[in-house]
Amino acid sequence: MPPEVTNKGTGPPSSTDSALYGMILENIDRAVIAFNQAGRITLFNPAAEALMECSSRQMIDQHYQELFKGQETLLYLIKVALEEGRPITDDEGLYLHRSKAAPLPINAYAAPIFAHRGDQDGVVMIIRDLSRIKELEGTLRRADRLSMLGTLAAGLAHEIKNPLGGIKGAAQLLSRELTKKSSLQDYTHIMIKEVERINFIIEELMDLGNPRPPVIGDVDLTDILDNIILLQREAVHCQSIKFKLKLDPSIPPVQGDEDLLTRLFLNLIKNAREAIPHKGEVLIETRISSNYHMSSPGKRSSPMVDITIRDTGCGIAQEEMDRIFTPYFTTKSKGSGLGLAISQKIVEDHHGLLKIESSPEKGTSIIVSLPLHR
Repeated sequence: MPPEVTNKGTGPPSSTDSALYGMILENIDRAVIAFNQAGRITLFNPAAEALMECSSRQMIDQHYQELFKGQETLLYLIKVALEEGRPITDDEGLYLHRSKAAPLPINAYAAPIFAHRGDQDGVVMIIRDLSRIKELEGTLRRADRLSMLGTLAAGLAHEIKNPLGGIKGAAQLLSRELTKKSSLQDYTHIMIKEVERINFIIEELMDLGNPRPPVIGDVDLTDILDNIILLQREAVHCQSIKFKLKLDPSIPPVQGDEDLLTRLFLNLIKNAREAIPHKGEVLIETRISSNYHMSSPGKRSSPMVDITIRDTGCGIAQEEMDRIFTPYFTTKSKGSGLGLAISQKIVEDHHGLLKIESSPEKGTSIIVSLPLHR
């Protein structure tokens, strides 16, 4: 629990202290909102402006009941701190509801402010945005689940491949024994085709459970994405699907496996294209991430590069979002349901993050964040 905000018996702060406090409030990444004893806002720092999506000028002198209208837990925290003069916190499943954006997972802490005379002079509320933490927790859960499923799948794949090879060999021998005009040739062709299809799925399973180690080198993301889009444009030349590139040419090469990263982005861009039924657009954008930095023990933190793939397709229903990384779950009529699971594994092997945002009928955005080592 954060310490109680108090200034008992120390006298008013000096101008130097006030300047320091002001700098801290300007730069802290948590929303800090102060209320006077009448419950009206007296301070609204930049992090609060970003979180609440409104300016300090708009919010100063507004009552806390208007600011958090309908949000009973936040109202209760401020009321307790105001009326009982004690600090109180809540971080159990708390969400901040905003008029122009989706609810945001947060924790909140309210504490009384005491003047130098010892009288209570208001309340300060500190709100922490937990959305990034929730995303990281989700990534870790998916990684653990994929690791367990991958180990199981790899064992099953080895057991299945041997008899599968026998079936295919027997079907090929049978085909040679039959005349070319025999009606049974159709069955042998189907058997061989189906065995090859199953073998392809098994190979993907083995990649998921026991992938080859990445061969790390300098990878130019712009070159990879340009080449993929060149092929994808050719694949949809009969459709009204446009590809739009917004690639930052100043981004230096990342450290990674070029073949694996090509497979990753080819899979994600192909998924985006296939999500558009008739007419639409696929946007591919690269930029330096403002949300994440990669930290390693004993080393300076390095920035990350975001690769966003956004389509105007059918989107994904909310009830399906938690299942899309599960192997064999697919929303497409044709597909193995392993594409996103393998993509997640490739991103994980490159120490990156993968995030999906989607709304039915509005499209899907996939953001891959990779460390930009310098």
